[in-house]
Amino acid sequence: MSDRIERLYAAMAARPAGGIVGWSAGEGVTNEQFLARARAWHALLSGRPGRDYALYLEDSIEFGAALLGAWHAGKTIWLSADTLEATCAALRASVDGFLGQFPAEMVPLQPSPTADDDAELGGTLDPELPALVVFTSGSTGAAQAIPKKLSQMANEVETLDLLFGPAAGDAAILATVSHQHIYGLLFKILWPLSSGRAIHAISIVFPEALAPAMAAGPCVLIASPAHLKRLPDHLDWSGAARMLRGVFSSGGPLALETAFAMGALLGKVPVEVYGSSETGGVAWRQREAGADDSWLPFPTVQWRLGEDNGLEVRSPHLPDEAWLALADRAESATRGGEQRFVLRGRSDRIVKIEEKRVSLTAMEATLTGTGLAAEARVVLCDPVAGERQRVAAFVVPTIAGRTLLATGGKTALNARLRTALAATVELVALPRRWRYLDQMPVNAQGKTTLAALLALLDDDGVDRRPRLPEVRELERADDRVLLEVTAPSNLYYFDGHFDVAPILPGVVQVDWAIHYGRQYFPLPAIFKGINALKFQQVIQPAQPVRLELTHDAVKGSLQFRYASDAGQHSSGRVMLLAGSGHE
Repeated sequence: MSDRIERLYAAMAARPAGGIVGWSAGEGVTNEQFLARARAWHALLSGRPGRDYALYLEDSIEFGAALLGAWHAGKTIWLSADTLEATCAALRASVDGFLGQFPAEMVPLQPSPTADDDAELGGTLDPELPALVVFTSGSTGAAQAIPKKLSQMANEVETLDLLFGPAAGDAAILATVSHQHIYGLLFKILWPLSSGRAIHAISIVFPEALAPAMAAGPCVLIASPAHLKRLPDHLDWSGAARMLRGVFSSGGPLALETAFAMGALLGKVPVEVYGSSETGGVAWRQREAGADDSWLPFPTVQWRLGEDNGLEVRSPHLPDEAWLALADRAESATRGGEQRFVLRGRSDRIVKIEEKRVSLTAMEATLTGTGLAAEARVVLCDPVAGERQRVAAFVVPTIAGRTLLATGGKTALNARLRTALAATVELVALPRRWRYLDQMPVNAQGKTTLAALLALLDDDGVDRRPRLPEVRELERADDRVLLEVTAPSNLYYFDGHFDVAPILPGVVQVDWAIHYGRQYFPLPAIFKGINALKFQQVIQPAQPVRLELTHDAVKGSLQFRYASDAGQHSSGRVMLLAGSGHE
């Protein structure tokens, strides 16, 4: 049985000092080293004014130490998904300070790597401690802040170990998802820390690195549907399959074919976890051939059907004992004598257009049912002044859909899909805007947010296709930053470069290097020139590459390098000159 989070520091202090908490940068981190970092974070925050602090760290082990130190200092940690300018601006109004790897303008606090404090953090934390504030993903609307008491997370960790601990054994935890979301935090940090399982500190996003990491020893994989469905079958997964003790998926629906494909590839059908930032875990399932799609509630979760078959839950993962009405509709099911439920779409996706009730979920099901759409998302757009609300459809075509798109153009595919929808919804509700995508835009958690979809639309004839890549910060120092950048398939600069096989223009690669260089470093104002510019391999749509930027303040230069597991793509050194102040 796992140790309670409220007593985690004392429990870890009682474990062997040389026991391995996990691995970071290829080095083992011991219990003794982890507890020293927790004390360092505690010393940094103890007595510091204010209660609320935003925390962002790439390293999960260091994050766990910071979390434990902050809680023992009586602080509430706000969990941000990223460090983008808009995120920081929103957090600034709510927190008393920033911790970890936020941009320099946020003045983030962080103890030195060698800091320690002799004072032990003994004692039990208050279960009522307002320990965390998490955010919804924003997949159906604007993200909302949700407070969490320590007891809520402690209760959920106990449930996870009760359900899944026996199968996991002493396997190490690997993840493709970030701990900056409640799913990753629980499964990648709190569960393994409380149960003594080793943690791989950095999320592994590239399949070429994931396969050998899994093959290195007994492991449990924490993933999302977006990551699982993109695991290529041409890699050798045999070693990974021998070592895998379990794979988890959460954050969105996992397609049945993907679940069975993962079973064939990795030897384990994923355990899917249904829940939300607000509810925590609610239920789980592991697909079986011929079985229904029902979910088995966690043993600590009570559920019932409310008005319009809306799902309602009550559990120790919630802040109180009241019933919470969810936005999902469901129906009862029984399998093997167990009471289960089947999800039947979201009630909050019933919208009114010209006084007609329309289910966006049903429209999506109709689109995918045509055989022309592999994935579909239908959203309601903000109305333009003087006009009614409009519906937009975002579609990832199947092979048949792409064939029709290539032969008949967008007009032909639009017509086929509109005809299918017209049989089920009122004409006023048919999508006015259509976007055909190679894949749905996803964030670091593998989720498709409403904001990301709406960003793909263009209004009033203005081409609003993205000019910048999807970005994830991997490493950061005073003079160096490593980013993962992915050029979306609908990038403006792919247009005409080239029609048959689009590639990212070299001038755009240089422009992005300077753009992000200015975000992270105080670069001189005037562009002077580029030295040692080399282009070795093309960068294609939706291909994740690592962009390394190094700033030499003395020489006034910015070194950049684009690379991936396929090798180096391009590199160069941008020379800059300070301006005169009257450019």
